[in-house]
Amino acid sequence: MKRRIVVTLLPIFLFALVCSAKTYHLTNDPSVPAASGKLETDHDHNGNTKLSLKVYNLAKPANLSPAKNTYVVWVQPNGQPAQNLGELKLGDQLKGEFEGVTPAKSFDLFITAEDNATAAAPSGTQLLKTRVQQ
Repeated sequence: MKRRIVVTLLPIFLFALVCSAKTYHLTNDPSVPAASGKLETDHDHNGNTKLSLKVYNLAKPANLSPAKNTYVVWVQPNGQPAQNLGELKLGDQLKGEFEGVTPAKSFDLFITAEDNATAAAPSGTQLLKTRVQQ
């Protein structure tokens, strides 16, 4: 009886380990030495990659040189152009949070400072970045 339970539950346990959320730490560019961030990924019911991004101590974009208006979160799947996922807004404590979804499984995620949130392509330095492989 115990063996039957183990044989039944083992695949479920292994599946849960493979499909569980993963955490990635973002690497900062020297131009934003105090900035840090982490990305948690999971999968939704359609198999898309859910993204939960948190950043800390990221300077306000107006304080950068050259000054910018906002931050944009980008996803760049292997061999493809970067895709604008949306604007990353910072609070008064220089913290920001972003939630998004992408169909990509392996990709680079990065943040750039931009003149507007609807930028079609990234301009300038990747201020925070990480590589996701699922």
